[in-house]
Amino acid sequence: MTIYDVIGLSGTLVMLVTYGLTVLGKIDPQRAPALAGNFFGAGAVLISLSHDFNLSAAVIESAWALIAAIGLIRLALKR
Repeated sequence: MTIYDVIGLSGTLVMLVTYGLTVLGKIDPQRAPALAGNFFGAGAVLISLSHDFNLSAAVIESAWALIAAIGLIRLALKR
């Protein structure tokens, strides 16, 4: 297992925990913790893809990170 695998698996774990907490109603999907979990999780998976590229995974993770980033920016602009 390479460092890229560890980074990618860590990102996957962050995204899955974030999703699980959202579904269970423990965190609000429109608030910073959920958006940050999605952003950083997707970013970590993208880092792992820089080592072992997969186009379809790169597209979905890029979209996931972009959507989360837009949400975080909107929150920041509201303040």
